[in-house]
Amino acid sequence: MASYYRRHGGAVLSTAIKRFVYITVNEKFDNRIRLSHSRTEEVDNFNEIEHPIVRNVLEMEPVDRDIEITSIADIPSRGTGLGSSSSFAVGLLNVIHAFKGHYVGKEVLAEQACEIEIERLNEPIGKQDQYVIRRFQLHQIQS
Repeated sequence: MASYYRRHGGAVLSTAIKRFVYITVNEKFDNRIRLSHSRTEEVDNFNEIEHPIVRNVLEMEPVDRDIEITSIADIPSRGTGLGSSSSFAVGLLNVIHAFKGHYVGKEVLAEQACEIEIERLNEPIGKQDQYVIRRFQLHQIQS
């Protein structure tokens, strides 16, 4: 937590489990944004998206085309204490950058995910999940 590490510093020892979050982005051709996660949203612009992480990612990294975002995961996206929301944030940022044709380093992805989750959404979390995720492989599949 920032209130601690800003005053005392800190270190984290991380481990991982074999569970994954999969996110895809595809261009659409109907002038809408479609989001499929634990439920489905179809909106005309990103400001109407209810999912707070997706809305903030698209505000931070605007896409100039209509898109469909789908996500599936091996664990629930919130409330497990396993870092799944941070995995989702880092993964979504990664795939949005790739969709736009940009390479972004893992450090930038972690910083952006922290800005979204901690600064913008005021989630009571530390930075360990976003930064440990950057150490594991992020896959980009392009056709």
